[in-house]
Amino acid sequence: MAMDTGLITLVNKLQDAFTNVGIQNPIDLPQITVLGSQSSGKSSVLENIVGRDFLPRGTGIVTRRPLVLQLINRPAAGAKGGVQNGDTPTPGAEGNQTNPHEWGEFLHLPGEKFHDFQKIREEIVRDTELKTGKNAGISPQPINLRIYSPNVLTLTLVDLPGLTKVPVGDQPRDIERQIRDMVLKFISKPNAVILAVTAANTDLANSDGLKMAREVDPDGNRTVGVLTKVDLMDQGTDVVDILAGRVIPLRLGYVPVVNRGQRDIDQKKAVSAALEAEKSFFENHPSYKSKATYCGTPFLARKLNTILMHHIRNTLPDIKSKIGSQLAKYQQELQSLGGPLGEANSGNIVLTIITEFCNEFRTVIDGNSNDLSVNELAGGARISFVFHELFANGVKAIDPFDSVKEADIRTILYNSSGSSPALFVGTTAFEVIVKQQIKRLEEPSLKCVGLVYDELVRILSQLLNKNQSFRRFPALRERFNTVVIQFFKRCLAPTTKLVTDIVASEACYLNTGHPDFISGHRAMAIVNERMHPPEKPPTDARRKELAINNDKDLDVTVKNEQGFFGSFFSGSKQQQQNKARQALMESPPTSLRASGQLTDRETMEVEVIKLLITSYYNITKRTVIDMIPKATMLHLVTEAKASLQRELLQELYAKPDALSEVMRESDHVVTRRKECVKMISALEKASEIIATV
Repeated sequence: MAMDTGLITLVNKLQDAFTNVGIQNPIDLPQITVLGSQSSGKSSVLENIVGRDFLPRGTGIVTRRPLVLQLINRPAAGAKGGVQNGDTPTPGAEGNQTNPHEWGEFLHLPGEKFHDFQKIREEIVRDTELKTGKNAGISPQPINLRIYSPNVLTLTLVDLPGLTKVPVGDQPRDIERQIRDMVLKFISKPNAVILAVTAANTDLANSDGLKMAREVDPDGNRTVGVLTKVDLMDQGTDVVDILAGRVIPLRLGYVPVVNRGQRDIDQKKAVSAALEAEKSFFENHPSYKSKATYCGTPFLARKLNTILMHHIRNTLPDIKSKIGSQLAKYQQELQSLGGPLGEANSGNIVLTIITEFCNEFRTVIDGNSNDLSVNELAGGARISFVFHELFANGVKAIDPFDSVKEADIRTILYNSSGSSPALFVGTTAFEVIVKQQIKRLEEPSLKCVGLVYDELVRILSQLLNKNQSFRRFPALRERFNTVVIQFFKRCLAPTTKLVTDIVASEACYLNTGHPDFISGHRAMAIVNERMHPPEKPPTDARRKELAINNDKDLDVTVKNEQGFFGSFFSGSKQQQQNKARQALMESPPTSLRASGQLTDRETMEVEVIKLLITSYYNITKRTVIDMIPKATMLHLVTEAKASLQRELLQELYAKPDALSEVMRESDHVVTRRKECVKMISALEKASEIIATV
């Protein structure tokens, strides 16, 4: 028995250890949470369990902060023992008169004992208004009240604000949502036993408490039902079916109770008298007298005591493990924040941060990181994607003839032949067009450099966000960012120059002796074969036809023969002849440009030039696709990997006095360090407490 009572006391100590930390308790401690609507009688149930009238009363929301009520059985001086688990608590003597053996203590007022329970009520109201103001607002910060008495069973209960539907008076407009969120935060924890209080004179299906309890505990495995106002039910009705689990079954069952009514409270009826009346009601009621021992507040207290002890015993191993893991987590975080007091030597800290940053930078680019992502490309893989997917495919997609038309090629051909018609296909047209198209490769090449620069900046940003030291020193983070960005920009200048030089060198000299380049003779042969595919030997009938029509065919050939500029002018043959007669010995047009139908020779020359351009341009594209990434790696990526650490050391240590400026910790880090120190202290204390079991 002592061990069981000690388990509840142990959890109380754990609860106290985390209360003053100021941040959310990371350990889900076993506790009984009291849930119900404003009119369900929650306060009366708690007062009956304690045997004292000590909770604030009034209209609207009275409980505006969670009240952690720790009941501790303490035998009176000179007595043989206090209330045991199987006993019935003796009601608090003489109403609310002071009793030297009963008192309350608030955790926020250590060492101060309240023997007058009226003073306890006043302190609850005072501390509530201190945190929430005098309006009807609520706060999730709990009030911890510990009551020592020989008349209570050792038990811990958390009284939550009553559920409400409609804001009244000066209540916030979203009061329903605020209370609901707070209540769910407490009852959603797996280790919370839910005490759902419902008025028996209302339809159980409409119970707000049971409805919310079923949201987080649909099977009813950790919910205890309490039915209040049983004495106010209509004549001839009872809650026997509910108690038998035939309405809404709960594994832990229901307990009916009878509390003081509002008239009893107004007439200051003592809780002890109310408990006697409750006992008499169940013992004399025809529906309950056969099971009176399972009804009323004393049975409810014993039932909750037993449930809580078993719950604590079952969850204790998990709590112990959770305390150990949380302690290690907070100790690690505190270490990343510089320890309990923060490290004093800023020079050493900066050197360590620079070294870690540069090592991580090289690791990310080389792909040697220990935390490689399986969801997306990162670091050096993204740079490789820029080179081999974006840049390579972009260059391959460039068509040298999307901006050069056949008329342009013909014009260049005529211009390159000068005053005499060319006897052979001129190479000048080929060189002019190829050089123009090669210069077009400069834009995607520079774009490639820009994309790689963006990826380096992206890596920088990720490393700055990842490193805990930069969260600790925001000014150092900004300085790092500025220095590294400026260094990248300086590397960008020689990279850009080398890239433009590579493209310019390709356009400056055309290596027509390249082994992959198609020769002029080969191009002529290919075009000639395309234009004049080998014919099949003519049949006898075809030979006779050719012999008969020989003179006619020859006549057509002669008639269609045109001069060198015969196709410069578009239109019908008759129109051209008329224009030729009219323009005889007149000045040529101001602007002349090739157009109209191509002769066979012109077609052959244009096709040969296009074939040569395509062949050489493909060679150049392969060279550029190969060389631009190399140039970018040389002057930008590899230079950053090799020289970034030296650059950071030079810039950050150039002015030693400036180190103190950039090493100022953020307010968030200072606050978080204090929280970690408090939490570690609480967890260490909790670890010591639980080690005694």
